[in-house]
Amino acid sequence: MSLYAKLQQRAAEGRPIRVALIGAGKFGSMYLAQIPRTPGVHLLGIADLSPEAARANLARVGWEPQRSAASSLADALKHGSTHIGEDWRALVSHPAVDVVVECTGHPIAAVEHCLAAFAQGKHVVNVTVEADAFCGPLLARRAAEAGVVYSLAFGDQPALICDLVDWARSCGFPVVAAGRGHKWLPHFSQSTPDTVWGFYGLSPEQAARGGLNPKMFNSFLDGSKPSIESSAVSNATGLGVPSNGLLYPPASVEDIPFVTRPKSEGGVLERKGMVEVISSLEADGRKIPYDIRMGVWVTVEGETEYIRNCFEEYNAHTDPSGRYFTLYKRWHLIGLEVGLSVASVALRGEATGAAIGWNADVVATAKRDLRAGEVLDGEGGYTVWGKLLPAATSQRLGGLPLGLAHGITLVRPVRQGQSLSWDDVAVDTATEAYRLRREMEKLFAPARERAAMPSP
Repeated sequence: MSLYAKLQQRAAEGRPIRVALIGAGKFGSMYLAQIPRTPGVHLLGIADLSPEAARANLARVGWEPQRSAASSLADALKHGSTHIGEDWRALVSHPAVDVVVECTGHPIAAVEHCLAAFAQGKHVVNVTVEADAFCGPLLARRAAEAGVVYSLAFGDQPALICDLVDWARSCGFPVVAAGRGHKWLPHFSQSTPDTVWGFYGLSPEQAARGGLNPKMFNSFLDGSKPSIESSAVSNATGLGVPSNGLLYPPASVEDIPFVTRPKSEGGVLERKGMVEVISSLEADGRKIPYDIRMGVWVTVEGETEYIRNCFEEYNAHTDPSGRYFTLYKRWHLIGLEVGLSVASVALRGEATGAAIGWNADVVATAKRDLRAGEVLDGEGGYTVWGKLLPAATSQRLGGLPLGLAHGITLVRPVRQGQSLSWDDVAVDTATEAYRLRREMEKLFAPARERAAMPSP
């Protein structure tokens, strides 16, 4: 039975999936726009630091006021409406909730929310991929131990890439490479919220008119978000990562199967089975026609002559050798697609992407020369950007994960381009996020790294 048929059945039986949403910002609002149009789903409550902002967003996406007028969670359950408040703990612990959608974008808070949901026996769809990037393997393990499902969010590019990888492997194709697109030039890694709009092609006045958040947009531009998302894909699929960061080869959709081959065959990959990000700009800044900037892709290999003949007979676009074929989705609809993850975890008990190991990490890297005493401001800010590295490399460096590089002070200077380590900062060791990360390093480190680590 299809997911949609299962949703219809739940609606007919009066047993909707009951959802708790933590964070009703832009991504959450896009999901909210789809809930009234989805059968078999009841949003029991929204927890947000600003309930008034959440109500404003509900109005913006077209909710009728009575749908969110519940005075309490009990009232919302009784009348099939939605309660809005600040108390996320009360929402997560409510016995009627089936699925928690974590949508805050705050990685440290997201870890706390996920762990609390697992403890209450709730499935989690984690939109805050920043948290998954630095401790996703252990979050997935904790969920399994609690008998619930932890999942990346469909609509966000990592889950869409995982879906393409799963398609390929389920069809019997070896995955050569998989990833997303991005607008990229090397100097973007030094971009700050003060320079982001020029690189994006917007004036500060246009950005202000649209209410656009420069730090959030800059986290995409400076390479942090592509690294975070690539890390999540690597950890969920087992695909490897480049030894010294993403390469961002420029390519049109037509040229993806040409560049995503091993170097020995004329491509850019160190080996087969890698994540990568395709740039929509040539090295000189020219825009590439028919780019994959907003999409996702997977390159597979036709291992036999018969399969390669099939590629040719059905006019599949391949590299010149006819051996490598790329399937792609040129667009993604972000929060508008989250409902698929909610339905999948609740009705099938299946994640739409979740970490199975620790292959990749995103390490905070200095945008400029940093002085002792400076306070790091995390992804998209003025001090650091996120560089994708193999987990084993990060482990040897003692790499500081980007997700924890928020509001902490440097204790010694760091040169521009240098990846930061734990020894460079005074980190708050009292957070659940810190403790979970350090535990993950011990549990998931490669055997040779684990043997060299001191006992706790």
